[in-house]
Amino acid sequence: MNRLNPRKLLLSKWTAAHPQHREKHFLVSQLFCDAAGKVQDIELQAVLTQRCQRLNWQALQNDGDWQMGWR
Repeated sequence: MNRLNPRKLLLSKWTAAHPQHREKHFLVSQLFCDAAGKVQDIELQAVLTQRCQRLNWQALQNDGDWQMGWR
């Protein structure tokens, strides 16, 4: 399990363990917070295609799907 601080995720780099559509490397481009300022979701942007997807930040803690950094 990847240990993460949600406030430090902005502009962090991630590698998909199971790439789809040749999209392997991603960058956290935006954080979405609730009214109290707690991070709820993130926006991941694929480096190759610039496609963005929104997901819960806890999904990055799953080692089976995501690896920290670009590998």
